[in-house]
Amino acid sequence: ERMKLSTKGRYGLRAMVDIAVYSQDSPVPISAIAERQNISVRYLEQLLPKLKKAGIIKSIRGAQGGYMLDKDPKDISAGDILRTLEGDLTPIDCAAFTGDTSTCSGTKFCVTKTVWQRINDSVQQAVDSITLQELMEESIEIHTKYDQEERQES
Repeated sequence: ERMKLSTKGRYGLRAMVDIAVYSQDSPVPISAIAERQNISVRYLEQLLPKLKKAGIIKSIRGAQGGYMLDKDPKDISAGDILRTLEGDLTPIDCAAFTGDTSTCSGTKFCVTKTVWQRINDSVQQAVDSITLQELMEESIEIHTKYDQEERQES
């Protein structure tokens, strides 16, 4: 088995990039996010309230309502989003991390915990070093390039 993020994390990250890109002037309706990202509205209705509760996005009610960022995208990391939706991102269940020595009797003398700690630290550093601002800019760049290629082909 390999470490996997569930669809909550993967789809939630895609939805957040969509909101960052498209909510700069007005709220983004959930139906528009669903259509652009090919994610069901029902699934987004489960994810977005968690992000709202965490203070990452806000919802605007009414006919012109939808979702917007509640923070500057440079202040939101991929780690913030993933931990909100997935919970703990520790890649291995090791007693050395949790302090629960009842699950493993060898924590005092365990040499491999150094490996697991370095992997864990690397995962945390990686997701925390990527900002929503970076992902938003990359998304805009990719779509701009694609649109230019489409125009050249027509």
